[in-house]
Amino acid sequence: MNMMLRLLAACVVWLALAAPVHAEPRHAIAMLGEPALPPDYTHFPYVNPNAPTGGSLRIARTGSFDSVNPFLVTGQAVAGARTLVFESLLARSRAEPFTLYGHIAETIDVNEDRTEVTFRINPKARFSDGEPIQADDIVYSLETLRDSGRPNHRTYYSKVASVETPDNMTVHMKLEPGDRELVLILGLMPVLPKHVFETRNFEKTTLDKLVGSGPYIFDRIDAGDHVIYRRNPEYWAKDLPSARGMFNYDTIRYDYYRDTQGAFEAFKKGEAMLRTEGDASRWAVGYGDLKDQPVTLETIDVGLPKPAWSLVFNTRRAVFADKRVREALILTFDFEWINKNLFHEKMQRTQGFYFGSHLSAINRPASDNERKMLERAGANIRASILDGTYSLPISDGSGRDRKNLRMALKLLNEAGWKTGSAGLSNSEGKSLSFEITVANRPQERIALAWQRMLRTIGADMTIRQVDSAQFQRRLQTYDFDMIPFIWSNSLSPGNEQAFYWGSEGRTRDGTRNYMGAADPAIDKMITQLLSARNKTSFNDAARGIDRLLLEGHYALQLFHPPGQWLARWNQVKRPARPSLAGFLPETGWIENQ
Repeated sequence: MNMMLRLLAACVVWLALAAPVHAEPRHAIAMLGEPALPPDYTHFPYVNPNAPTGGSLRIARTGSFDSVNPFLVTGQAVAGARTLVFESLLARSRAEPFTLYGHIAETIDVNEDRTEVTFRINPKARFSDGEPIQADDIVYSLETLRDSGRPNHRTYYSKVASVETPDNMTVHMKLEPGDRELVLILGLMPVLPKHVFETRNFEKTTLDKLVGSGPYIFDRIDAGDHVIYRRNPEYWAKDLPSARGMFNYDTIRYDYYRDTQGAFEAFKKGEAMLRTEGDASRWAVGYGDLKDQPVTLETIDVGLPKPAWSLVFNTRRAVFADKRVREALILTFDFEWINKNLFHEKMQRTQGFYFGSHLSAINRPASDNERKMLERAGANIRASILDGTYSLPISDGSGRDRKNLRMALKLLNEAGWKTGSAGLSNSEGKSLSFEITVANRPQERIALAWQRMLRTIGADMTIRQVDSAQFQRRLQTYDFDMIPFIWSNSLSPGNEQAFYWGSEGRTRDGTRNYMGAADPAIDKMITQLLSARNKTSFNDAARGIDRLLLEGHYALQLFHPPGQWLARWNQVKRPARPSLAGFLPETGWIENQ
């Protein structure tokens, strides 16, 4: 009898081990909580499911491109390829902080600890050349991007401990513990056709018409000038709820212009049909010539943290190694003067890296739980940042606010910089001088205004303008003293935070840690963010990261518009309800053809 019981127990254990990771495969997965849409949802809430198809959309871009592969560190990738040609296992809903729904993988199966995940491929899934998407393609994509892709891909996918393919339509992965977001990151993994890419050098830039599974295929590629995408009439997912109401244009064309003024002129002539405006002065007065034309100008609400547009200090350079120097230089920047004289007072100051959302540390004192998390991380943060009262300096709008300048000089003196006849210098006789690298005229205008303000305290900043390709190369290798950049954070920050400000990025090329932050406390807070199991701990960890970045004074944060400034010729229509990110071009359509 005992032998029978032992055999029965062994069978139960074996069945448990052989069972799926999760009792019920899911149609969707959220970072925290449950998905907002049920299994029988018909479309995402920010699309028009009855939008007509047809017509051609033209968009003007600045810069150039020399590759159609959007997954490489080298080269400048063409616009649109990642969204239009290549797809992921799961599709992201832009109406939720971070929720993914079935797409190439029709279901996802995950255990409680999120250390094992199984993707079941939709049997309808096809690449644009008609070949079915199978488990081998998923494994190939994972291994290729892990070994040869961008640094963020290499970091994320190296956390996959093992991969199994029980059959052609199933992929089972075991993951390193401690990163609950990794399951979703894998769901967003681009799926590459093995039969196409295995015969070519993946790491080499190319202008060949690559094959993906997305709604569009490459139609015409003219290096550096334009690219045309043509809607695939055989697109396998056109009737899936994750794609319904999107990708309605027959063709999409991106035309490249040397600068933003050229791209704007193209819009005014009707050669570009919609434009997201980023220049406040242009938004205020530049569209006057179009007042009698069938053009709509609108400001669309955005539910995400404000873009953290900043002038970034490269702390790898000796001149910016001391935090007091960085804080002092920030004090010299007169936002009120610049906003009035350059931007018609249409911009708002950006305070922190999650400003405008519940994740911001501004005006939010640290909770007891957050303080404990920061203490475990070994953080050292001033009282005003901890209690949420810190804010960037407000000036009198004169361009040389004496109170702020006195505070700046006090900090510089404490850091060893003294004022003399030749300006600021240190004990070694070196002057306080640095270079800012810009890529276009609007960036240069801001730099010129700040340059004049810096001269009032004896600091010398030179300005170097480079083309877009040089700008990207300097970004990738951190070859600059200071540079403008925009970090766009979501309501569900995660693994990308290590890519943005993790210590490894100080010495590793190709990350977005442009400031060269190397703070163990930031690294530990990112770890706590990724392991959070509830919204309270998650929000506290995000705010803790925000406080540490504020304390480090790594960047001179600039400003943001009150919403998404969208200009469109009236034949381009949009859904009534925008996504959290505002209007998404892939949700629009053309009327009056």
